Amino acid sequence: MHKWLIVALRVILVCGLAGSLFVQVWMVPLVAVDLAEASAPPAIRLWLPVILVAGIATIQVTMVCVWRLLSMVARGTVFTPRALRWVDVIMGSVLVAALLLFALGALLAPTDVPPGLVLLVGGAGGLVLGVALLVGVLRALLVQASGLKHELDEVI
Repeated sequence: MHKWLIVALRVILVCGLAGSLFVQVWMVPLVAVDLAEASAPPAIRLWLPVILVAGIATIQVTMVCVWRLLSMVARGTVFTPRALRWVDVIMGSVLVAALLLFALGALLAPTDVPPGLVLLVGGAGGLVLGVALLVGVLRALLVQASGLKHELDEVI
């Protein structure tokens, strides 16, 4: 992988982490205040900010894991069992994000939110679940590539 690609990805990750921290620290509390002022149901006032913060945390965990994998790519050590641990954390984080979206849909369903919006949130949860399955497939490919690399190392 070209060095400039790794640098570009790291710049994007830093910007994403900074932006997500801003949202967690400044924007979510503002949403909580707006919910209180709008007399939202108590369950919404409590759980919506929690789901938002936890959802953003799943994105942050994924970004940190991608950073670690980029470091391994730069060092040429991506075909080791340590890389699989980072991929496993990414897959777990994406699964948690899908569950949070399903929980958000269940939270919104009994309220005055239009049913179409609840379906969109559920559909987004399904798509995120699909991403977790895709990460699982990519993990299997990494395992296969790791085995092939070891075989090539023995031949050389």
